[in-house]
Amino acid sequence: MTCIEEKVVNWRHHLHKNPEFGFEEKMTSDFVASKLEEFGVEVHRNIGNTGLVGVLKCGSSDRSIALRADMDALKIAELNEFDHASQIEGMMHACGHDGHTAMLLGAAHELATSQDFDGTVYFVFQPGEEHGVGAKAMIADGLFDHFKIDAIYAMHNLPGVPEGHFVTNPGSVMASESSFQIDILATGGHAAMPHMGTDPIVVGAQIILALQTITSRNLSSIHEPAVISVTEFTTNGTTNVIPSSVTIKGDTRCFTDEALVKIETAIERVASGQCTSAGVDYKYHFNNSFLSTINTPKETAIAVRVAKSIAGEANVEGDAPPFTISEDFSFMQRKVPSCYILVGNGKEGEKGGTALHKPYYDFNDNILMTGVRFWTELVKDQLSATK
Repeated sequence: MTCIEEKVVNWRHHLHKNPEFGFEEKMTSDFVASKLEEFGVEVHRNIGNTGLVGVLKCGSSDRSIALRADMDALKIAELNEFDHASQIEGMMHACGHDGHTAMLLGAAHELATSQDFDGTVYFVFQPGEEHGVGAKAMIADGLFDHFKIDAIYAMHNLPGVPEGHFVTNPGSVMASESSFQIDILATGGHAAMPHMGTDPIVVGAQIILALQTITSRNLSSIHEPAVISVTEFTTNGTTNVIPSSVTIKGDTRCFTDEALVKIETAIERVASGQCTSAGVDYKYHFNNSFLSTINTPKETAIAVRVAKSIAGEANVEGDAPPFTISEDFSFMQRKVPSCYILVGNGKEGEKGGTALHKPYYDFNDNILMTGVRFWTELVKDQLSATK
């Protein structure tokens, strides 16, 4: 194990032992800032609460590139028993953000040491990714106003894919995530005399069935694939009482901003139509937590080229089908050209193959240097002194 590899592994284990929830990453932010300053990287703190940006300039070029890593953990009790298991009860790095942070720190160390580029590298360490608030907070605090960022890249580990293999595509690589709530307001009544009032349960059942026609009849199955799932149906009724209210909650995923607008509008149209027909009132709330993660073709081609130089052409899939999971890096993507790429954490049943957000998950240390090399080679490729 090389000196830098040993450092990156130690950093990752330290972060895994000390997980922090979104916007509470004070210790993590302090740790990252101290390492960046140790490398000679200029540090800007408190961007998006606990977020920070490291700035490394070399040469005279005004070109720039930003590399982003997420820092927050999840409120999941870890069941692993290895030495670097979480020391914080009820919380763990179950998504690998400890590894993402360590890889970007490793890249900062290597680039600060070599100075083998011409331009500016921005190391963006983001809080609060898991609940879709961190990227928006950093943007609101001027991430793209205070720093001249030409393009931004992000990387995430992916269990189930062989370690060190890369996956991405030049369009939508991940789905948006939105939640909705429909409150149906009726009179209710006695279960023996339903004709004396209005019944929100029947209306709710009709709404649930009608919602499925949105994906099958309002969206293109080829160009606008989407999922609308009703996940909760609650009432204030009881055995012999027809309720006066029903609440329907659900989740929806899609891959374009245009489809997202259609879905938001169509859900209310369905609710309004069914409620008007039955003579009951309704309230509707739609909340978008994550936009779809949409890569720009030029930046994706660059990332794929660099990945192939690291892992070999056979180990990079540059036109992979999109995933229905979500990422708040999507909000940064609406500001500048970008690419989000995934790196295999290990096949199922092998080291690193445990799924994300599971209590036995652990980031695969074997891919730490793969990530470090990807970041450093990406910077050299885009900020080459000969360009």
